[in-house]
Amino acid sequence: MDYLKKLNKVIPSGAHTYSRAHDQFSSNTPSIFKRGKGAYLFTENKKKFLDYGMGLRSVGIGYSEDKINRAAFEAIKFGNNLTKPSHIELMAAETIIKNFKNIEMVKFAKHGSVAVTGAVKLARAYTKKEYILRCSNHPFFSFDDWFISSTNFKEGIPKSISRYTINFRYLDVVGLKNLIKKYKNQISCLVMEASTISCPTKMCCMKFPCKNVSSNNTFLKKVEQICKENKIVFILDEMITGFRWDLKGAQHLYNISPDISTFGKAIANGFSMSFVGGKRKIMEVASLKNSKKNNFFFLSSTHGAEMVSLNAFIATFNFYKKNNVIKKNKIFGQKLKDGFNKISKDLGLEEVISMEGLPCSPVINYNFGDQALKLKTFFLQEMIKKNIIIPWISISYRHGDKELNKTLSASFEALKKIGKTLKLKKNLLIKGESIKPIFTS
Repeated sequence: MDYLKKLNKVIPSGAHTYSRAHDQFSSNTPSIFKRGKGAYLFTENKKKFLDYGMGLRSVGIGYSEDKINRAAFEAIKFGNNLTKPSHIELMAAETIIKNFKNIEMVKFAKHGSVAVTGAVKLARAYTKKEYILRCSNHPFFSFDDWFISSTNFKEGIPKSISRYTINFRYLDVVGLKNLIKKYKNQISCLVMEASTISCPTKMCCMKFPCKNVSSNNTFLKKVEQICKENKIVFILDEMITGFRWDLKGAQHLYNISPDISTFGKAIANGFSMSFVGGKRKIMEVASLKNSKKNNFFFLSSTHGAEMVSLNAFIATFNFYKKNNVIKKNKIFGQKLKDGFNKISKDLGLEEVISMEGLPCSPVINYNFGDQALKLKTFFLQEMIKKNIIIPWISISYRHGDKELNKTLSASFEALKKIGKTLKLKKNLLIKGESIKPIFTS
């Protein structure tokens, strides 16, 4: 059955987020799956694939984890969504405030785009300013106008909106200061992730944690201080880094204190949940309890209080603490990086393809000029032949030694083919089209 054709007939791009679209994978990747368990995906005919996509990084323990499932089932029996707040809603909020030192109040939502946009709206209301600074090195913050207008996806957005979003570069303190000087007293907030493939230090040692991690001289500490001096709300997006860099977020690891934080992705092990949390003086701007202020809805969500996701979050948080998931995943990531790079070096390909980044979130670097996406497509194509899906590397608790050995063995075969092809000065043979870039902001 041609599921790709059926998907494209009823869903624009055949998927509900572009990261799942068929043009983000090699053409031999199955178009549709029936279920997931642990670190594996299964097709309708029960074909098994080792997965490194892990629900677009939303699954940090493993698919269909029994303890998380039981928590979700329990919440369903309680009615899932009530007319007034539930006990589970209160428990989830108290769990966050108790364990995240920079969060004094919290609002729940269902996904990251809404949470980050909510944080931006809140910052604008608090400061009465309109401009937004956002880090251009971080690929995605929201599907809303303020962000998308600063990318190549500008259709459907009034041109007047794009001027309010200003891009700055990661690690560029001078450039950031110059922008703030240019737009003096007009900037409401600064939005960024803590880090992507490197530490917030220019001379990253690539160890975890970095010996300079809590230094007052890191880029993040400088950003924090700059925001404070210029009365700019510091928003830290922890969608990727939360529950991966550190259980309490990258802000805990790097010893920074953002004004507002946004979390999502892996916090409920695949269940739909995100939240905006921050300092009381800012969060209370949106409190209907305070009638002296011009209150507004920065975030209103019927399903933000859905008990199934909130109870899954509580169970996920407890599982992470009990089983030291963060440490285990970092150890796996370091072994994967070391093994992959040894293979690449032994085959003389270390300048062409390598694994970089921090061990909690390794990144495959395709250093092949304007043919980089073709090289990526070929590698993914060869890994699929070994029943491994690796569009990026999202490590889960259920990735173990068996999965590590399988991945390195398949990588060796794929890299060996790449090396042989390049040595013969031939083109890499891919079936179908090369993977397409999404943003060229």
